[in-house]
Amino acid sequence: MLAGPVLRHIDARTVTVWLVTSGSEAPEVALFNDAPVSINTHTDTVQVGTYAYVHLLQVVPEDTLSVNTVYYYSLNFASTERQQAWQKTAANLFYANEDAFSFRFQQQLSNVLHGSCRKPHHPVDDALQRVDDCIAQEFSHQVRRPDMLIMSGDQVYTDDVAGPMLQAVQQLSTQLGLFDETLHGAVVNKGSELIGHPHNFYEREKILPQTELNTPLSKLFFSAKEKPVFTSVNAHNHLVSFAEVMAMYLLVWSDLPWQLVSLDPEQVSAQYRQQFIDEQQALENFITALGPVRRALAHIPVYMIFDDHDVTDDWNLTRDWEDEVYGHPLSRRMVGNALMAYWLCQGWGNKPEVFKPIIEQAQSVFTSDGLARHDDFIDILLDFEQWHYNLNTSPPVCVLNTRTRRWRSESNAKKPSGLMDWEALCEFQQDIIGKKAVIVVSAAPIYGVKFIEAIQKVFTFFGQALTVDAENWMAHRGTAHVMLNIFRHFRTPPEFIILSGDVHYSFVYDVRLRFKRNSPHITQFTCSGLKNTFPENLLKRLERFNRYLYSPDSVLNIFTRRRNMSVTARPVPEQKAKTLLNQSAVGQLIIDDDADKVICKALCANQQTIEFPAHQPD
Repeated sequence: MLAGPVLRHIDARTVTVWLVTSGSEAPEVALFNDAPVSINTHTDTVQVGTYAYVHLLQVVPEDTLSVNTVYYYSLNFASTERQQAWQKTAANLFYANEDAFSFRFQQQLSNVLHGSCRKPHHPVDDALQRVDDCIAQEFSHQVRRPDMLIMSGDQVYTDDVAGPMLQAVQQLSTQLGLFDETLHGAVVNKGSELIGHPHNFYEREKILPQTELNTPLSKLFFSAKEKPVFTSVNAHNHLVSFAEVMAMYLLVWSDLPWQLVSLDPEQVSAQYRQQFIDEQQALENFITALGPVRRALAHIPVYMIFDDHDVTDDWNLTRDWEDEVYGHPLSRRMVGNALMAYWLCQGWGNKPEVFKPIIEQAQSVFTSDGLARHDDFIDILLDFEQWHYNLNTSPPVCVLNTRTRRWRSESNAKKPSGLMDWEALCEFQQDIIGKKAVIVVSAAPIYGVKFIEAIQKVFTFFGQALTVDAENWMAHRGTAHVMLNIFRHFRTPPEFIILSGDVHYSFVYDVRLRFKRNSPHITQFTCSGLKNTFPENLLKRLERFNRYLYSPDSVLNIFTRRRNMSVTARPVPEQKAKTLLNQSAVGQLIIDDDADKVICKALCANQQTIEFPAHQPD
């Protein structure tokens, strides 16, 4: 068992489990509570290497699951040798006095965890360990575990990779025989030839796709006739091949693959050796925490959606970016490889039935002899429009795709694209209209910090949207107009909760419509990152300017797109005038049955629990 089990989509008729094994044999699943539960099991398997098989197990009980009930499940291999090895591993993934995995089936949501941005080598602890703490309390203190965990983007960083992580990725890829590939438009012929290449460590920007366009961005950053197609400033170890991205997923989801690799600073050139050693020290806490994290993911339903770093920084940010990246065979392949791995390791488990056409195609792509029709399969994934999904809970959860169905600017190719196009926004409105309450998951905050958005707008005006990562809902006139009109629609849910991440700090906004008697109650809870933070001094300055320039009674508010809305920030307790929390944390959303009382807490990696107090009505 290389990774998993990870508990994925659960409803009254289905339990989904994701895992990766070194052999082709998928385990059988047993489900029980007080007695064995009669089930049927459907298993899909995709081979991604000589010794790597991704399995998605769908357990279908003959009778519907009972709500608010704890169920147990076990995994059993037919091979005695594999079963004995698995039992030794599984013992470390059970909670105290337990001998099986478990989950609580909950239809009425009251306690939801969420977070984003988990960069392994960022020098803070991994806040996902707090999820493990929450589940453990059910067994030790009879405190009910949370209903689900929603991961809202940047679960992996394929573009911002530490040297030791890249070394582990390549060693693991070789050991497992992850499928190699032929590369076109690259300085190497195969992905495996990156190992040992002079620019393999810390200099991959020199072998990434280049464009001859001498744009203002290239003058600003690169001062050369050519600039890298990819815009990440941390692309020195950018992952390239499918094998590299798959190995990365195994290393961020599971502790076991780290036992198969050995980090050696002597393998990198002398000029980068100290950086390698420093990053290795930063990775140690991440690796240590993988045991508790892996245990947690086996005991709570987990839902995911991509953001840019799951593929590459600024993914689809502008029309100009898309033209350059998809117009080059290597950069298109790199985006496609990351999307293939996202589907296998994240997207597939959200709503498996949606991906039936994809898995049918995949059977002829992932063969025992390696990858076939590689680019054709990438084309299918790039055209796929069902990455978003809805959960039939109470309140329902609507998870938005803000990356691949974008509203591209027709007036200027360098202007930011809208995060969703008109058709996608119309579908979203139809999904939520008439509901009493709804939880919407958006990778980027719908309501951002106004001063930061103003800076992004200025840079965009001068054609520098990529410089400041100008991705926000208000950056595109059409998207902003439609989204704000959705909030103003008379059949919009009166209780509207937005969960978001992306920005590497946390905050809570309460939003009301101005000049409207029956305004929906909109609460936006942004919690980011799981293992990432914002530069402290810079955030202090940005927050101070935001407070001075965009206080609730500031005249500057009339120049913002949301001028017809009142946006009130909840304070950070015991921190004078602060509304932005700069700590690695998991967000905890607690709501009552009607979702009209919304409690927002940050479960910080340093074991602090910080509640953003709601404003009391006059």
